[in-house]
Amino acid sequence: MRDPADLYELHPGFDDVAGLAMLVCLDGFVDAGHTGRQMATALFERFTAEEVATFDADRLVDYRSRRPMMTFVENTWTAYDAPKLALYRMHDEEDAPFLVLHGPEPDREWEAFAAAVGQLVDHFSVTLSISTHGIPMAVPHTRPITVTPHSTRPELVEEHIPWIGRVEVPGSAVSVLEYRLGESGHDFVGYAVHVPSYLGQSQYPRAAIAATEYVAGATGLALPTAELEEAARTTDVDIAEQVAASEEVQRVVANLERQYDDIMSSQTDPEERPTLPLADDEAKLPTADELGAELERYLAEREGDGNG
Repeated sequence: MRDPADLYELHPGFDDVAGLAMLVCLDGFVDAGHTGRQMATALFERFTAEEVATFDADRLVDYRSRRPMMTFVENTWTAYDAPKLALYRMHDEEDAPFLVLHGPEPDREWEAFAAAVGQLVDHFSVTLSISTHGIPMAVPHTRPITVTPHSTRPELVEEHIPWIGRVEVPGSAVSVLEYRLGESGHDFVGYAVHVPSYLGQSQYPRAAIAATEYVAGATGLALPTAELEEAARTTDVDIAEQVAASEEVQRVVANLERQYDDIMSSQTDPEERPTLPLADDEAKLPTADELGAELERYLAEREGDGNG
């Protein structure tokens, strides 16, 4: 097996980097509402990102499954947008430093990638690694956003009540990384933000705000949400208008509200609390595909009209 260090290149000038939190923001796995992507975009737009280490994308990315964009002008290629997976250093609103692992999720060599990141975690004495993304759930947009947390040690998420029991799901590079870091004794926390399934294909800033707040709460970092808040207010108005235009969507949302309220009013003991998604005979909730058929149609029509 090749040395995992062959998978990345360390850049000079970062000998003072030590004891920081590391945000893991990889694009490619499930991310309902573009939750993690919106948070990462806000970070890169607000803060200066310094490259600490760069990974060998040629070994990790399947170009034929995710073809990089190129620009052709008249009779020649003028630009190539090569995929980039790197570790960056940023400073938050209060000038506190932190690390961000950002780029496309590797398509191959997950074990080598996890081992390489593990080396960087050791090298820079990373105190906590943290990830976040959105998952579609049977929840209404009219209620506070909930989350499914997970971690390498139960103590890291003990204040949260589980929403999901035992499930088997397709893996991801981030999940493997969390698993391997846990095996080697490193702390990792992930937050799967619950996004209304009928909004899963659209940008949902409220979920990104929740993700940012969870990350800030776990790390103590001062992270930006002002632009996301502005976008959320506009989105809230659009959603309200679209719901008001369809009695079917109103029925779906009302059923989800009753379901949500029933769960919240139940006992907080994980042994007794129902898990999501929950549907009973009286509510007769549609499937995840059916939940937002009407609303997604409105969203698609709105995008087709150029309203975004």
